[in-house]
Amino acid sequence: MRDFIYAEMMVHVPICTSKEAKNILIISDNADKLSAEAARHNESNFKVISCNLNEVSSLADGSYDVVISEMPSEGALFSQINRVLKVDGQFVTTHPSLDDVDRNKSIMVALANYFKIIMPYNIGDGTTALFCSKEYHPTADINLQRADMIDGLSYYNCDIHPAAFAMGNYIRKEYLGIIKN
Repeated sequence: MRDFIYAEMMVHVPICTSKEAKNILIISDNADKLSAEAARHNESNFKVISCNLNEVSSLADGSYDVVISEMPSEGALFSQINRVLKVDGQFVTTHPSLDDVDRNKSIMVALANYFKIIMPYNIGDGTTALFCSKEYHPTADINLQRADMIDGLSYYNCDIHPAAFAMGNYIRKEYLGIIKN
């Protein structure tokens, strides 16, 4: 599948949901493509670190609008991400396939300690990511002007953004009470 789809969806969904995404933290061992996508947002300053809980734990409290993580989802990382996010911040992370129900429910229950909104969304390459927000809803609070003004995109746009959150009934039923929207 086309790898630009993954990078565009991981980066632009949270940034275009954020009221003002000026500080973006990308936690990845190979963040080049994600960093390039974040750089499309001229108003953003972003810092790229490779994930190591010690490095995340040394970051200042409440300093990031958006955190994007490709690292394994775990409770210790979630508490650090919650700490470095601003009070209205967004967090996007990779996670196991939605077919791995028990593992995902465990992850979503842990995230519920920190976020009002937790929703899986389709990346467009056959996988999903988890969108977590302390304040803004990804389909109700999309910044349409920001979403439409990004130059040079191959996949993401303001129509793809809300459509990515559409899930089949079997997903809705399986995760009823776990997905927070």
